Amino acid sequence: MKKIEKYLKRVAATAARTVLCPRLGRRDLSSSTRLPSRLPPSAGARQRNRKSEARRDPEPAPLAAMQPPVLLNIGGSRYETTADTLTQRDPGSLLAAALSGAAAHGLPTTEDGAVFVDRDGELFRHVLNWLRDGAVPALADAEYRQLLREAEYYRLPGLIDCISERIGDWDDKIGRSSEAELTRKDVIKCIQADKVRFRGVNLSGLDLSKLDLSEVDFSCGCIEETKFSLANLHKAKFGEVQASRSSFNYANLRECEFVGANLQESTLDRANLQSANLQDACLVKCSFIETDLRSAHLQSADLTGANLTGANLEGANLKGAKLSGSNLQGANLQRAYLREVDLRETQLTGAKLGGANLLGAIR
Repeated sequence: MKKIEKYLKRVAATAARTVLCPRLGRRDLSSSTRLPSRLPPSAGARQRNRKSEARRDPEPAPLAAMQPPVLLNIGGSRYETTADTLTQRDPGSLLAAALSGAAAHGLPTTEDGAVFVDRDGELFRHVLNWLRDGAVPALADAEYRQLLREAEYYRLPGLIDCISERIGDWDDKIGRSSEAELTRKDVIKCIQADKVRFRGVNLSGLDLSKLDLSEVDFSCGCIEETKFSLANLHKAKFGEVQASRSSFNYANLRECEFVGANLQESTLDRANLQSANLQDACLVKCSFIETDLRSAHLQSADLTGANLTGANLEGANLKGAKLSGSNLQGANLQRAYLREVDLRETQLTGAKLGGANLLGAIR
């Protein structure tokens, strides 16, 4: 009987835990009852879901308007850039100004619409890289000085400052503007030999006046505050020299080469510079009083503030030269090539301009 009672109690307990479902039949709530696999989302969950879906499927942003490229022809080399590149770093540069009208700044355009600039096309890549990211490349000293002239032409004060610092560091390393490496006697001994070369030598401060230094090579040297008065320097080479505040009064400099030379504040009064090549030279505040510059090459030379009173520039090539603030009173400019020269701030009282080529010159 006891076994039967235990069995009946166990059956009753089992019955108490069961429910009757019309569709599913019996389910044991203690072990078989299952909750729905997904509950209806709450309001907060719905909001989170919408944010998640927005992150997964963003609406495509409208494409920015593309700027048309600016075409440049620099000395025959073609470049393509943007107006932002030419204006953002140095808004006052020549290139930035040219965007408002190349013709107004003396810059012609080619048939394909490119602005043409008669400068060094290879060096311009360094100028363009500077405008893009402010980078100044590692160059040799002579190349830095060439790039400095390009920066001055394009009116880029930031690039001018960077290059000037590099040149200053270089000068400190090689000892320029310090004591001369040779004496006057040493120079006299050297010039007695054939093919005299002082290339890269520092002769600053020496008195070399009245010496026969014809065809001597001074290229890339330093001859600051050096005296060459009355010296014979016929066909001598002064390419890329640093010769500021030097004296060449009455010197024979006929057919000399001064390409890229720095002669700032030097005096060349009554010197003979017939057919001399001073292209791209820095002649700022130089004195050329009654100097013979017939047929001299002065393309792109910087003659800002120079004194050329009574100078003979007959047949000289001054294309692209800077003459702002220079004095040309009484100068002979007959048959001179003055194309693309700005003469607005130049003193020309009594100057002879008969037969001069003034095409594109600003007066």
